[in-house]
Amino acid sequence: MSKFKTQMQAAKAGTITPEIALVAKKENVDAEKLRQSVACGEVCIPCNVNHKSLSAEGIGRGLRTKINVNLGISGDCNNYDMEMKKVDLALKFGAEAIMDLSNYGKTNTFRRELIERSPAMIGTVPMYDAIGYLEKDLLEITAEDFLKVVRAHASEGVDFMTIHAGINRRAVEAFMRDKRKMNIVSRGGSLLFAWMMMTGNENPFFEHYDEVLDILREYDVTISLGDALRPGCIDDSTDAGQISELIELGALTERAWAKDVQVMVEGPGHMAMNEIAANMQLQKRLCHNAPFYVLGPLVTDIAPGYDHITSAIGGAIAAANGADFLCYVTPAEHLRLPDLDDVKEGIIASKIAAHAADIAKGVPNARDIDNAMAEARHKVDWDEMFKYAIDPDKAKKYFESTPPSDRHTCSMCGKMCAVRTTNLILEGKKVEFCTEK
Repeated sequence: MSKFKTQMQAAKAGTITPEIALVAKKENVDAEKLRQSVACGEVCIPCNVNHKSLSAEGIGRGLRTKINVNLGISGDCNNYDMEMKKVDLALKFGAEAIMDLSNYGKTNTFRRELIERSPAMIGTVPMYDAIGYLEKDLLEITAEDFLKVVRAHASEGVDFMTIHAGINRRAVEAFMRDKRKMNIVSRGGSLLFAWMMMTGNENPFFEHYDEVLDILREYDVTISLGDALRPGCIDDSTDAGQISELIELGALTERAWAKDVQVMVEGPGHMAMNEIAANMQLQKRLCHNAPFYVLGPLVTDIAPGYDHITSAIGGAIAAANGADFLCYVTPAEHLRLPDLDDVKEGIIASKIAAHAADIAKGVPNARDIDNAMAEARHKVDWDEMFKYAIDPDKAKKYFESTPPSDRHTCSMCGKMCAVRTTNLILEGKKVEFCTEK
């Protein structure tokens, strides 16, 4: 791809890049059709030219729903070794993306090691890193400073960046008019809102958007257009602020594509189930079918400690109705930085949601592993069942914790197992309980 700067530029020119070919093979789709989807922006392949360990993945229409794992260093928990263990866990369970949301100290050492070792896509939010990276207070940071951080992340090899460019003055006016219960819950969005209000200036990522795109194009970084005004409780969903920002994101999407920069658009965080499908369709319409990346949505606000479940419910509905990329949520959401167990629970819940949605969407071969599991269950072949399980270790541990007397059953039904009974009859055998030893 040497004569092309980005995957989109190559695709527009009719070139099937090695990354497009790899994604087509992984997804079992036609490479030429995939090239066309990348060219028109319906699929993105985030792959920074400096991320040498990457195994490219595609995000968008007709492809498997991907999941992202958030981790990173914070002021209250800055254990680098622990975060790397979370990275290993994410890779073990097949997360396609990892976002480094570090916001404490000099984060580039951790980020560079992450990029060097991870075959998964790496994302960041430069706004989080600005204060620590620049060692300046928020009010002292200039628009040029923000761009400096974007360039630093791009040059290090980050594949996609969340840039909150849509929270401009027009969107802020809509937010201020329509009072919310939770106001702004996006960390990057709240920092930009504060900076705008304190300085009286326009959002620097909106005002200098072309310069941001020039940096991203140089390294083929996909822009993930952040939803700074996403709802933080179900009562705030689909309000004027959220929709006003979404309209801005649609215009920013087209401006990025015009410069051959790949795009994802980020979506709502909290939303009642009956609103999710309409929001997915609205996003696709306003943002020209760009890939859609959602946090949840969480379908109720009263489950702290169980928000991986509220998120998986919303994520499955969202992906079945058009969302392409799910950001995992752990049981620790709203409570603390997640530990290893939280990370695992969040990954598994998101993987279940994504896979369930792929079956509903008719993604090629999505049902194959479910059919293989059904065959294994039909034969009551436990080792085969464990092989197809999302978490084989947990499945095996549960089975063996209360072992049955007959391995062709489990301890719930014993010899009254429905599968065993039916198999015996179909094999021409008798079903006997009292005489069996």
